[in-house]
Amino acid sequence: MKVTWIGHACFRIEENGYAVVLDPYENGSVPGLANVDETAQLVLCSHEHGDHNARGNVKITEGADCPFTIDCVDTFHDDEQGAKRGPNRIHILTSLQDGKKAVHLGDLGCPLTEEQQEKLKDADVLMIPVGGFFTIDYSQAAEVVRQLNPKVVIPMHYRSDSFGFDVIDTVDRFTMTEDAVQECPYSTLDTDLDYAARIVVLKPQNQN
Repeated sequence: MKVTWIGHACFRIEENGYAVVLDPYENGSVPGLANVDETAQLVLCSHEHGDHNARGNVKITEGADCPFTIDCVDTFHDDEQGAKRGPNRIHILTSLQDGKKAVHLGDLGCPLTEEQQEKLKDADVLMIPVGGFFTIDYSQAAEVVRQLNPKVVIPMHYRSDSFGFDVIDTVDRFTMTEDAVQECPYSTLDTDLDYAARIVVLKPQNQN
């Protein structure tokens, strides 16, 4: 399984010639990132905000059978049961080939229940928002990582000097919550490889 960070909360997950794109953003909606221009067999969106639901930016093609089971966990985009920003859907992709599990938390904005934690724990890859304001912040994200105990964590939905929303935080305070952090000059993580740290900071593929 290969996991590529397109940018913001958008990822492409591939296995055996089949691709799933998660949370594509609308053209021009995320400062500093090029438009999403992907080809895949499936698009999944955590919610219907414009920086997460641009299904039309992904060309859907026929191809191999889906190599994943796909499960969902319904949560909220805020800590008021959706009253401020609505619902959020977490997607779990599990490889039919080797059982490896990728979890995309979308714009999680609330604590996870014990039942939800049980469904999400021990993932091989966890894609987690860390920027705060619209989502959980760095300290809440660190607690979620502790609860779920994933093998590898990919932070998302944060800003840098060259991309992202001004109102959200950088990745730095999140990476300081763990001693082992690997910053990568590339965009793709391969679950068949061993990484030197649990937190792996990727470079957005669509960074201008």
